[in-house]
Amino acid sequence: MEELMEILNNLHPDVDFETEERLVDDKILDSIDIVTLVAEIGSEFDVEVPAEELTPENFNSAKALWEMVQRLDEE
Repeated sequence: MEELMEILNNLHPDVDFETEERLVDDKILDSIDIVTLVAEIGSEFDVEVPAEELTPENFNSAKALWEMVQRLDEE
């Protein structure tokens, strides 16, 4: 989770990713941010994020992102 938080903080240092739960819904993360996150997550955690995982629910919070990474890592 620490690596994910570092990726998120590098992307938007002004956002409190530990408490924010509406990153996509509140337009804190835009499509470019999500593409960047998918690339960074793939590189850092050696997982591929398939298109069907690109949902707001998976990107609305650091917790949801971490759960997605863990799920993909098990596949």
